[in-house]
Amino acid sequence: MNLPNKLTIARVIAVPFFIGAYYLEWYIAAFFIFVAASFTDMLDGKIARKYNLVTNFGKIMDPLADKVLVYSALCLMIPFLVPAWMLIIILAREFTVAGMRTVAASEGTVIAAGMSGKIKTVLQMIAVCLLLLVPAFPDFELLWYGAQGFLWASLIMTVYSGIEYVWKNRQIFSIK
Repeated sequence: MNLPNKLTIARVIAVPFFIGAYYLEWYIAAFFIFVAASFTDMLDGKIARKYNLVTNFGKIMDPLADKVLVYSALCLMIPFLVPAWMLIIILAREFTVAGMRTVAASEGTVIAAGMSGKIKTVLQMIAVCLLLLVPAFPDFELLWYGAQGFLWASLIMTVYSGIEYVWKNRQIFSIK
C-alpha cells in the first residue's frame, strides 16, 4: 500500500479520536485532530499526483474518508451549530453521488472527484474547523458568523457540485 493510501486510511482512523475528544468537550483537541486529518486529504492527493501513485483505491477511498470525517463532525454539531435540514441536503447529495459511483463501478468505471466537489470539501472542512472553535470561544461572535458563512458557502457548493456531477455523469442512468 502506498503512502497516499496510508494517509487516507489514517484519516478514517482519526475519526473515533475526533469524536471522543468532541464528546469529552475537549473542543481544542477535537479541532487539532480534525485539522490534522483534513491536512492528510490535501497531502495524499499532492503526493499521489506528484509521484504518479494514483490508484483506484485512492479514487474511491479518498472522498469516502473525507465524508466520514466531515459528516461525523456535522452530525455531532446538530442541532446547536448545524441545522439538521442542512445536513439532510448535504447527505442527499452524497448518497446520490455514491449511488452513481456504485453503478459506474459495477460497469468497471471509476469516477474520480471533480474540482467543484473538492472545493465543496475544502469549504466544509473550513466550516467544521470554525464550528469546532465556537463552543471553545463562546463569546467570540465573529467566529460564529464566520463559521456560518463558510457553512452556507459549503451548502451552496454542495448543491452546485451535486448538480454538476449528475449532469456530467448522466450517462450512468442509461447503463443496462
